[in-house]
Amino acid sequence: MAEITLTRTIQVVNPATEEIVGEVPRGTAEDADRAVAAANAAFAHWRKAPGIERCAALHRVAGELRTRKEHLARTVTREMGRPLLETLDEVEWCAMVFDYYAELGRHHIGHAISPGQRGQVNYTVREPYGVVVAIVPWNYPLLLMTWKIAPALAAGNAVIVKPSELSPLSALEAAACFAHLPEGLFQIVTGYGPEVGEPLIEHPGTHKITFTGSTPTGKRIMALCAERLKKVSLELGGSDPLIVCDDVDPEIAARGAAWGAFLAAGQVCTSIKRIYVMEGVADPFIAKLTEKVAALRVGDPFGPDVDMGPLVSEQQLSRLETQVSAMREAGGRFLTGARRPDRKGWFYEPTLVADLPPDHPVCCQEVFGPVRPVWVVKDLDEAIARANAGNYGLGASIMTTSLERALLAASEVKAGTFWVNDPLSDNHAAPFGGMKQSGLGRELGAEGLDAFCDVKHVHINLKSEAKHYWFPYDWAKGRGKPS
Repeated sequence: MAEITLTRTIQVVNPATEEIVGEVPRGTAEDADRAVAAANAAFAHWRKAPGIERCAALHRVAGELRTRKEHLARTVTREMGRPLLETLDEVEWCAMVFDYYAELGRHHIGHAISPGQRGQVNYTVREPYGVVVAIVPWNYPLLLMTWKIAPALAAGNAVIVKPSELSPLSALEAAACFAHLPEGLFQIVTGYGPEVGEPLIEHPGTHKITFTGSTPTGKRIMALCAERLKKVSLELGGSDPLIVCDDVDPEIAARGAAWGAFLAAGQVCTSIKRIYVMEGVADPFIAKLTEKVAALRVGDPFGPDVDMGPLVSEQQLSRLETQVSAMREAGGRFLTGARRPDRKGWFYEPTLVADLPPDHPVCCQEVFGPVRPVWVVKDLDEAIARANAGNYGLGASIMTTSLERALLAASEVKAGTFWVNDPLSDNHAAPFGGMKQSGLGRELGAEGLDAFCDVKHVHINLKSEAKHYWFPYDWAKGRGKPS
């Protein structure tokens, strides 16, 4: 963690109990400046470290994460509210990503290029940018941090993390997993965006910004980077559609839809947020889905028999209730939920709503909570057209037994990831990112490593002799005037 002058703090609240579970420093621009200085000093050495040395260091991070898995998972659950089963999986996934980039990074060095003339050698070298600022959201505070810092470190960069003020405790506790790295190479600065995030973005000593969060904030960050021609990657909002074809087993499709829509109480950027089901299977599918959503167990995220915890904050809950009110006013028919349970905490019952107008604003909004609309469509063409409505293009899914339909939809739906019969399934070796206003650039996979490298072309002339086309242009005499 970066050294922060402790004058003000931010309280962290457990959303399931509404109790304060910790506090973190409220950083300042001066704290950001000190972190940048330390990061640049560390970068000067880390960028020269052999690939095998960086590889070993990142494998050790993975091992430390696994050693602390139970403790870190409990911290995420306490500050964010996701069930412990999910957060245990999150920490293990972080370790897997570090192992992946540990190996990929040491082999990712560039390539040879065919020379333009005899006696020449041409090749590329991938070089780190310098100091990377990773601005991390609250919903997967460790995993989405890892997606950024593992490839950044593997490429030879130094990293400064600015976690969300809603869930910073897990990142601070995970810092122990990086204690073996050179001082200043990995730092965390806690605080609010305008007070810490923007100074880090604007600082001349930072060289790449990577952000996951809302589209409006992403646009603000992009504007700040544009003023400085600073490299930036953005993973932004989504309103992911699910198309349910009339050839599916309604039971299987409903189970997949319920999980893809209500995982983490619907607080996932790639959650299924709009459901389009074909007429031929609409009645049995909607009945099955309603049954499964109504049966979801909402409660203490540390409990053994809980499927869904609370929303992360009172503000998030209030925003969701406003969206539900707008759906009700538009004539939406609620099939289940649509209310807060009678208990302490920022819980909301999993909700399905039907009969909304096809052009309702929810088609263009990101509903970040356990409320999902379902529409009946005539055929695949209508489903694809409706799926492409709006400005988002992060992910999309289809449930079908027809490979022809799956491939057609995959080619027509504008989304960075398209899932067939397996919503929200992730693969850290595959690139992840959005189309349209859902982002800029890619995370994960080899593309995720490329995102933290500059490419240098090296041209070598093996012959130490003058070229005939150099000055003076005596060699051109007698050729006449140029036409």
